[in-house]
Amino acid sequence: MSELSTQLIHHPYRPPEGFDAVAPGVHKASTVIFPNVQALRTQEWKDKSGYTYGLHGTPTTFILEERIATVEGGRHCVLAPSGLSALSLVDMAFLRQGDELLMPDNAYGPGKTFAAGELAAWGITHRYYDPLDAADLATKIGPATRLVWLEAPGSITLEFPDIPALVAVVRSANQGRGAERPILTALDNTWGAGIAFNAFELGVDVSMQALTKYPSGGADVLMGAVVTRDEALHQQVLLCHMRLGLGVSGNDAELVLRGLNSMALRYHAQDASARELATWMQQQDGVVQVLHPALPGSPGHEAWRRDAKAAACLFSVVFDERFSQTQIDAFCDSLRLFKLGWSWAGPISLCAPYNLSAIRTAAWPHKGGLVRFAVGLEAVDDLRADLAQAIATLNA
Repeated sequence: MSELSTQLIHHPYRPPEGFDAVAPGVHKASTVIFPNVQALRTQEWKDKSGYTYGLHGTPTTFILEERIATVEGGRHCVLAPSGLSALSLVDMAFLRQGDELLMPDNAYGPGKTFAAGELAAWGITHRYYDPLDAADLATKIGPATRLVWLEAPGSITLEFPDIPALVAVVRSANQGRGAERPILTALDNTWGAGIAFNAFELGVDVSMQALTKYPSGGADVLMGAVVTRDEALHQQVLLCHMRLGLGVSGNDAELVLRGLNSMALRYHAQDASARELATWMQQQDGVVQVLHPALPGSPGHEAWRRDAKAAACLFSVVFDERFSQTQIDAFCDSLRLFKLGWSWAGPISLCAPYNLSAIRTAAWPHKGGLVRFAVGLEAVDDLRADLAQAIATLNA
């Protein structure tokens, strides 16, 4: 090899084996090199016994998948480029033309949009059920129902459902059906993150979460995951994932792996701060209700107290109807530490006002405006002072 470019591309040096460190190595690849033709023809990626193409996994993504499966209490994990893509992957893996999807009325908005857009265009119908009423779910299940989404709690109103009761309804409906295509339950477990409760111990078939939130923790990467215990369900997800060409980068996987090391500490710290601020907000003039699963009186509190052991970083505040939306927007604008932005579970506290009439299909019991708060890692006294000065502006 006389030319420098050829010498560099085909350089014979290989570093010695035996290197180990706290952080897993970051492997990047589109092309994977095989040692011989037999390996090229026979190497398998679906069971993580080998590598075939960067899209189908590298040591870095395999490590992350295994750790997320452990976090969730599952056996198998598939990574997706975002939480929404993970949610959509579940829909596409398990639904066919003519099927029906049932969703909680307080579900994540983009998931509803995907059902109303792409799924509807593909001949898959959807309806909404009351997440706090298992009997309502029972009445909504029909002959075409094949997938029931659960969300604990609702991403904006934070109502916590009775997951075992909803799962029991689905299992009862399956008893009268053939075993070929039973109704499945899928949980958006982004809020619980595998820490607040174990979805599979509560009977759920598939657990999905946005790794963008707690597993990352840095507000700097997008990723999602679908976790299962059942091998057949995993294969359905995995093959759909392959056909869609979904993949995540080694650098993004590295960021999530780094965040996982501190996830439990961050989760409990933000949980404690959120509970303290939510309790304080209940006492403020102009506040009608604070929605937080750990607060007595918040919808679904009893189910949360029975099934969960932690409560994440979110709470929502319903303001008195004497305040106009313009005033509530000005309240949000006056906050200094709580920044305006979507997402949550990062280091910085966030808030956003919502118009629930444009989100919910069922009637919302409150007429006042709602603001959702996501508590970050700032000192709780500083955050309380920020809320106090904004409330003073609102009540001026």
